[in-house]
Amino acid sequence: MAQAALPPGPRGAFLVGSMRDFTRDSLGFMADMRRYGDLASFMYGPFRLYIANAAEPIHEVLVTKAEKFYKSANLKRVLDPLLGQGIFTSDGEFWKKQRRLVQPAFHTRRVGSYGAVMVGYATDMLDSWRDGEALDVDHAMTQLTMRIISKILFDADVGDDARTISAAVTDALHVVNDRMNRFFAAPRSIPTAENRRYYGAIDRLNALIYRFIAERRSSGEDKGDVLSMLLQAQEDDGARMSDEQVRSEAMTLFGAGHETTAVALTWTWYLLSQHPEVEARLHEEVDRVLAGRAPDISDLPHLVYTEQIIKEAMRLYPPAWGSSRDSIDAVEIAGYTLPRRSTVIIPIHAIHRDPRYWSAPEHFDPDRFAPDAEKLITRYAYLPFGAGPRVCIGNALAMMEAKLVLAAVAGRFTLDLAPGHQVVPERVFTLRPKYGMKMIVRQRENAPAHA
Repeated sequence: MAQAALPPGPRGAFLVGSMRDFTRDSLGFMADMRRYGDLASFMYGPFRLYIANAAEPIHEVLVTKAEKFYKSANLKRVLDPLLGQGIFTSDGEFWKKQRRLVQPAFHTRRVGSYGAVMVGYATDMLDSWRDGEALDVDHAMTQLTMRIISKILFDADVGDDARTISAAVTDALHVVNDRMNRFFAAPRSIPTAENRRYYGAIDRLNALIYRFIAERRSSGEDKGDVLSMLLQAQEDDGARMSDEQVRSEAMTLFGAGHETTAVALTWTWYLLSQHPEVEARLHEEVDRVLAGRAPDISDLPHLVYTEQIIKEAMRLYPPAWGSSRDSIDAVEIAGYTLPRRSTVIIPIHAIHRDPRYWSAPEHFDPDRFAPDAEKLITRYAYLPFGAGPRVCIGNALAMMEAKLVLAAVAGRFTLDLAPGHQVVPERVFTLRPKYGMKMIVRQRENAPAHA
């Protein structure tokens, strides 16, 4: 029997297709699309989009046929003012060259040296907490990870500016999300409210990063941070990156290096507040391994359950809820021939909750990631950092940071969801809690004395 010309999918409405359904509830829409098969399609206005609903086509798109795809043109169009031609948005030989230049910043030895920075800033944060206070945990995690990435990237402490910078990042991401759902955006020359918000946020972030670049160029000092490495990186012909390219790479690492980790930690605290039995096991491990002191990188191999909690939290609430690729030429995926420039969506949130790959998929169970159990997880059904040649360059750094921060906090405090606080996942550029995450800080009474 001949293969159908197009993968199946919802019929959609006249002219707009499934645009309204996708925009109204993207996470629910993508989960529902699996009923149409491993590869489905739908109309988004005049454009046909494809969605890979199973591990096999995801493997094809991200790994075995990765060279046949570029990052989504719509994604690059929206992010170009913010990220420029950094490793997240660039493609082809230019992307390969930039990835080679940036990769040394994430070698194992260098990443290990960042541990003391992470723990130091986490301890500084915890020393300011008071028993019984209400805390916007999403803001606290964002400011913490922002201070950490600023020190790692620029050898700078942005403690006093963290709230202002966080607001600029939030403004930019909200506009990015809105523009991803539209076909066109007003040119920068037209002073719409959205343009003022977006480009105002970018200007504030640019001012910070270009200041760091100028100061380092002027001093010529190698501080052992990522900025020093970027400024000294050389291509085969001896050429170095321009200030604009350094800015693009630094902006990419700055944004990705704090936003995703902060979101992952925020959802982790929420899940722990809802599952006291998991929290009790976390406290047992942290107390046994740390005995009241702050963690360091030598403790990481012993914080096994701590890591399982983070992995399971990122399964249920992956910071990167989805990804997309555009085919360079016609390509066959899951038995269908997709035309040139077809956009394929990778529904990470949906695949992480697919009952074909996960028993009781809505249940929070860190034991899924126990060493023996993790080996049985279907490959490409778990994608918090993507997969293939474009897997997140900072995944080891992010996991180390999340483990150290989780252990540091859990050794001294518990966090209870504030009474009446509504928790609703919101698809912005990352998967954030729509109304924030207000929690009550409780100092642990039975924890070992903090050293």
